[in-house]
Amino acid sequence: MTYETTKDGKRFSDYLVFVDESGSPSLGKIDPDFPLLVLAFMIVRKETYLSNIVPAIQGFKFRHFGHDQIILHEREIRRDTGPFAFLKTKALKTTFIEELTAIMGAAPFHLVAVAIRKDKLQARYKTPENPYHLALQFGLERISAFLVQQGQWKQGKPDKPQVHLVVEKRGKNEDNELELEFRRICDGGNYKREDFPFEVVFADKQSNSSGLQLADLVARPIGMSVIRPDQPNRAFDLLKDKLVQMRGHAEGWGLKVFP
Repeated sequence: MTYETTKDGKRFSDYLVFVDESGSPSLGKIDPDFPLLVLAFMIVRKETYLSNIVPAIQGFKFRHFGHDQIILHEREIRRDTGPFAFLKTKALKTTFIEELTAIMGAAPFHLVAVAIRKDKLQARYKTPENPYHLALQFGLERISAFLVQQGQWKQGKPDKPQVHLVVEKRGKNEDNELELEFRRICDGGNYKREDFPFEVVFADKQSNSSGLQLADLVARPIGMSVIRPDQPNRAFDLLKDKLVQMRGHAEGWGLKVFP
């Protein structure tokens, strides 16, 4: 399926990207239990998003809540708070988590993830860069390379379809700062000085986006795999095969840990 043209003649990509984070971008008071920022970029074909992911998430909500207006939020699920307070019952939580994990594992998407070790960043650099900006640049570079490999456009060619990245709103000032940095990176402020055909779309948490909710669910397990690589992590075990692999690059290219 190809999503052809807009009113001004721009072509749309076959792919959509959902972005979410785990951890704080602040270098102020670093949490010793989670001293990093993780940005997760969930790359999905629009066709399979419509036919597979959205129905799977909606069906899950209907089975457990009777409606589909619940927002799946990793932190609330982990802490059994808000609409997930019923998960304090061990048997119910086990069933809930197992089913949600299975849906996440079966969902047809590709994953790029960037983990910025804030403690090591501060230790190594006298004036460290903004962790969010670093993660965003590394992520966009990898998404671009992956879409070239998928045949969405040719390296160095100007005729590129527009790719939308859906990001959850965080606040007016934060969103304005993110958009400025996003535009800088896309206008050549990246490793190969390329122009990226990316467009950021800010979505309210209450928009109930299935893609954003899945991206939220994958970010923390990735972070935990970096902090405690020897600790059992079933969610990350399911996600490893979804990490983007590039021809000519070593395994694990889809997960960037810096520094």
